[in-house]
Amino acid sequence: QVQLVESGGGLVEAGDSLRLSCAASGGTFTMAWFRQAPGKEREFVALISRSAGRPSYADSVKGRFTISRDNAKNTVYLQMNRLTPEDTAVYYCAAAFGGLPTTEYNYHYWGKGTQVTVSS
Repeated sequence: QVQLVESGGGLVEAGDSLRLSCAASGGTFTMAWFRQAPGKEREFVALISRSAGRPSYADSVKGRFTISRDNAKNTVYLQMNRLTPEDTAVYYCAAAFGGLPTTEYNYHYWGKGTQVTVSS
C-alpha cells in the first residue's frame, strides 16, 4: 500500500526559507508537490522523475523552490526560499505511476498535506 506523509510546514516570515519532506512507502514513482491556497484550486508546484532527473516547476516558484529526492530514503523534498505571502497554502505530496504530469488528475496517491503560512 502506498502512503505519503508530508512534514516541515510552519509559520514563517516573508523572505524566509522552509524545507518540506514527503516520506513515501510502497514504491518508486514520479513525485510532485501541489498546493492549495484558501479559496483557490489546487495547483502544481514542482515534480521530479523517478531517477531524480528532469525536475519541473511552476513559473510562480521557478528560481525559488527546488525539488529533490533521496530514493534510498524514499523521501522527496521541496526546498522553498524567498517565501512570500502568496506562497501560503496547504502543500500536498503526490505520486504518479509514470510520465511527468503537471495535472493533479494524473496523480494516483496523495498525502494529507502540510500547512505553510508566510506572514508579511
